[in-house]
Amino acid sequence: MTGTGASGTKSAMEWLASVAPDPDACRWEWERNPHGVALLPAGLRWDVLILPGELGGATLDVLNRLVDRPGPVLADFGEARIGFFVPPGTVTRWLGTGVRGAGAGTWIVVPYPGRVTGGVRWLVAPDGTGTLNDASLLELAMHEAAGLLAGGSGGSDGV
Repeated sequence: MTGTGASGTKSAMEWLASVAPDPDACRWEWERNPHGVALLPAGLRWDVLILPGELGGATLDVLNRLVDRPGPVLADFGEARIGFFVPPGTVTRWLGTGVRGAGAGTWIVVPYPGRVTGGVRWLVAPDGTGTLNDASLLELAMHEAAGLLAGGSGGSDGV
């Protein structure tokens, strides 16, 4: 997991909790819930594009090669699904087979940043600044990852 440090964890927690109907209750839930998770609304500060685990993992590998630090990325238990935080409104414009989205009117389970839980976990924790994954770059990374998984080169090598 890409960490954020102690001050970054506090900033990340504040950034995430800011979308909760009651941010204080959200922070309380994170502190006292034995699972260390809270239910937060998508579509306010972020949408989440949810990929099947194998494609999501390969996509994150490609993103890690393209940018210094991707935006927040969640994985569920066993990494069967991987969610990439993208700008709000992305889900309404996204067309992609096998990709689910959480946008306005939906809620997602979000773990406390910097804490390991038994279920959903951060592969890339939020940094607290609001940095998200660029949807266009994510799409390109998904295409390359899909090519790699299909046994192709995944890139243009002039052949």
